[in-house]
Amino acid sequence: MPTKDGTLSQEEQQELLEKFDPEAATRKLTGIMGWIVFFGLLAFSLFQLYTAIFGVFTAQIQRSIHLGFALALIFLLFPMRKKTLRKNKVAWYDIILSLLGIAVGAYWPLFIDDLVNRVGRLTEMDYSIGLIAILLVLEATRRTVGLPITIIATVFMIYALFGPYMPGFLAHRGLDLDTLVQTMFFTTEGILGTPLSVSATFIFLFLLFGAFLVKTGVGQYFNDLAVSFAGKRVGGPAKVAIFSSALQGTISGSSVANVVTSGSFTIPMMKKLGYRKEFAGGVEAAASTGGQLMPPIMGAAAFLMVEFIGGGITYWDIAKAATIPALLYFAGIWIMVHFEAKRVGLRGLTDEELPDRSEVLRKIYLLLPILAVIILMVSGMSIMRAALWSILITILVSLFRKDTRIGFKDAIDALVDGARTALSVAAATAAAGIIVGVVTKTGLGLKLANGLLDLAGGVLIPTLMLTMVAALILGMGSPTTANYVITSTIAAPAIILLGVPDLSAHLFVFYFGIIADITPPVALAAFAAAGVSGGEPLRTGVNSAKLAIAAFIIPYMFVLSPELLMIDTTWYYLVWVVFTAVAGMMAIGAGVIGYWLRKLTAVERIIGLVAGILLIYPEGMSDIIGLGLFIGLVILQLVFKRNKPNLEQPAN
Repeated sequence: MPTKDGTLSQEEQQELLEKFDPEAATRKLTGIMGWIVFFGLLAFSLFQLYTAIFGVFTAQIQRSIHLGFALALIFLLFPMRKKTLRKNKVAWYDIILSLLGIAVGAYWPLFIDDLVNRVGRLTEMDYSIGLIAILLVLEATRRTVGLPITIIATVFMIYALFGPYMPGFLAHRGLDLDTLVQTMFFTTEGILGTPLSVSATFIFLFLLFGAFLVKTGVGQYFNDLAVSFAGKRVGGPAKVAIFSSALQGTISGSSVANVVTSGSFTIPMMKKLGYRKEFAGGVEAAASTGGQLMPPIMGAAAFLMVEFIGGGITYWDIAKAATIPALLYFAGIWIMVHFEAKRVGLRGLTDEELPDRSEVLRKIYLLLPILAVIILMVSGMSIMRAALWSILITILVSLFRKDTRIGFKDAIDALVDGARTALSVAAATAAAGIIVGVVTKTGLGLKLANGLLDLAGGVLIPTLMLTMVAALILGMGSPTTANYVITSTIAAPAIILLGVPDLSAHLFVFYFGIIADITPPVALAAFAAAGVSGGEPLRTGVNSAKLAIAAFIIPYMFVLSPELLMIDTTWYYLVWVVFTAVAGMMAIGAGVIGYWLRKLTAVERIIGLVAGILLIYPEGMSDIIGLGLFIGLVILQLVFKRNKPNLEQPAN
């Protein structure tokens, strides 16, 4: 049952996570099997820390051990069917699958000399292990992240095998099963490819970093900090949700997890002050999903972006480029929340409802590890080293106060929790490697890119729109990591062929892959928020998509005007672009909500939407016309402003 203030208990939060996030649906093991899993997870983290400190092994060894740990633990923790989730026993066949996972992980370390010496020639044992590896990866992916990515990886392998029978430009010579198995497990172009490499190095350490941050209580601190600085403003709780969720994104790469953790605190506050259930859920879903767009830590896919773009680009380059778009995204949500609060006459929190600001400020040191990540990466330190030092700094910072101190037990728990979080990422990146391997071996990426260009007539805007639709569809129910791998290998090349900078193209597909979580009809983050708010799920999804309208516009902005990503620009032009973009967000927000200084008429709403689109479109004449309409709308608002606000009572 919810607590007296309407917040969710830990048990209810876990139930919601299990319902909407496949990654959270794990067995609750006790006894000997529980200890086996506990020590397995601990060993997984210790192995990753060892290689981070003393250097990674040869690519095949590092990645196969990482994969072996993940497969062995996934089959013990994740049941074949959700209906068996509450059982605390592991099925006999899952024990066998777990042992096979260990065998797959150990094969390269044990036989690396033989495998290298007879490269290209598979023995029957090689063939069997490779085939088992493929099947285990597909099943592990299905259990941890769901069917969509599993089906896509399977379809790609079928495409590789039956190339000569494919229609039109999709046809290719085809691969026999031996060649497919060799590519998938005995080269670094398949399962053991770049996606899994990133999981086995950068991503795991940052997941550990997030687990250690949680142990210091930084998640609750984000809520307290947000309430202290935004709680008293008009419609304060909704602005708290935006502020808090933007910060929460630094410790969680899951939109659903962000919604359930911060939303269980912010949504009841919003409802208490008068926000509609669906609107409150929509605010939290939109803000929580945007957490992955906010630097310095932008979810696992951003680490993959470093490897996929190449050309000497660093993670800091990506984080820096994503800063202004992320701020514009949250500014757009903030503006619409403010107008909605004004429209229905919602107040902020009272002094009695706010935490002690002086006490909150005393804990400001909890932000030091996040600041350290930025400084270390800006200084040129490698991503792995920056993550490693950030973990150490988190532990040291926690010692400042007794209530944040990480003891030995907390450190062990953080290592176990970090490894548990990494399981689904390892499975998703291994499956993504299958897709990348097929694309590389068959040349499918260039074929689809050219096909996409032909379909769009070689024109940029239609190509962007088709790419957006593809990313949204692929992102519905798929983890951001897998979605980004697919769209970056298939759709992003089409945009790049039209002369768009690599970084702009990759961030474009990255954005739409993430906001698929709040795009109906499959809007998992919005549905999770509806579970917290008690609102209708589809309406919550519509509200979240409406509030996040900036996310559907901003990617077009930075493709058409790469200066927004701080690429080849001057500071004064950047200021102008940001100014017109924010003004455009205000105009669109007023048009969507129907309120600014007063209630807007239908004509004023249309003017607001048109002015906003013109201001956001990065072109001189459109800016001038948009600014004129913007100023005209402000004048209309001021001249015909009524003495009393036209308030509409919210429907609960």
